[in-house]
Amino acid sequence: MTRETILITGASGFIATHVVNAFLRAGYAVRGTVRSEEKAAKVHRTFSEYSERLSFVIVPDIAQPYAFDEAVQGVVGVIHTACPFKAEVEDKERDLLQPSVLGTFNILNSIQKYAPQVRRVVETSSFAGMLDISKGNWPGHVYSEADWNPMTYAEATNANTPDIATYCAGKAMAERAAWDFMARENPPFDLVTICPPCVYGPNANATADLVKLNTSSAEIYQLMSPMSKPSDPLPPPVVWVWVDVRDVAEAHLKAFEVPEAGGQRFLVSAGNHSSQKIADILRDHVAEVQDRVPLGKPHSGMGGREVYGVDASKSEKVLGLRYHPLEETVVDAARAFLRLEQVV
Repeated sequence: MTRETILITGASGFIATHVVNAFLRAGYAVRGTVRSEEKAAKVHRTFSEYSERLSFVIVPDIAQPYAFDEAVQGVVGVIHTACPFKAEVEDKERDLLQPSVLGTFNILNSIQKYAPQVRRVVETSSFAGMLDISKGNWPGHVYSEADWNPMTYAEATNANTPDIATYCAGKAMAERAAWDFMARENPPFDLVTICPPCVYGPNANATADLVKLNTSSAEIYQLMSPMSKPSDPLPPPVVWVWVDVRDVAEAHLKAFEVPEAGGQRFLVSAGNHSSQKIADILRDHVAEVQDRVPLGKPHSGMGGREVYGVDASKSEKVLGLRYHPLEETVVDAARAFLRLEQVV
């Protein structure tokens, strides 16, 4: 039996590895893009049981024209997760905005030219593309698919704008570029965008490195690493809402498979959280690290802060998502980190 092939870009990433797993388990053949043969080999080892259904194309730079021309040929769907992120950059436009926007345009353009059989593209966008940083904690506001990050290109490239704010603006610009492409070109495929906030959960790929964790994973690990101690202050999370990486992967699979998802944008989130809640879970449920974890003000929840909320009901209704509880997510993430500590 010939299996349908799905292209998953950035296949060595934290989220993408779980997306690859979701599609392989669902019976698809997966073609992944990675930046080097070394990454391809490591991801292949992660999924050795599916080796006959997993292949790779090397794409060193997604911002280069024609980067995806080869990769898209022969696939029926594309899951575009690739988007470089650096906490500090030399050039905001070159290092943050262009890779995000051009990478999105390049893959849609390649699909239109070389992959007429593609039915649907699912793009990994971000809650960052919804977040209005100027509003701060914005008590009383409930973010939904109707919200867009309002930062302009001029503001995003301003030298005084923090790099993280530029990254957030770039996610919005990349997603808008995708929807603009669809409206302008009217291609034969449709588009779905998935917008997760802080993504937590177990690192499941062979490229995971405790020294170079993705930003959201590092948020949890810094609270339990051998370098942390009970007297350390608790840092605020990047944003006050979260989701389990396995639920994000399921969202991508359902976004491709569910007919009604076509042409829609989905906020995927399990709700609010805080560093205090994560620290409490680590201390109460992961005995190996309880003496490392900062105390803060135990079991004070959100610490008396009033912050924005989220409405992810659309993802539950249309995609059928059921979200992991924070306790399970944090414990599973911690167990994965502890396994990685044994490897070092």
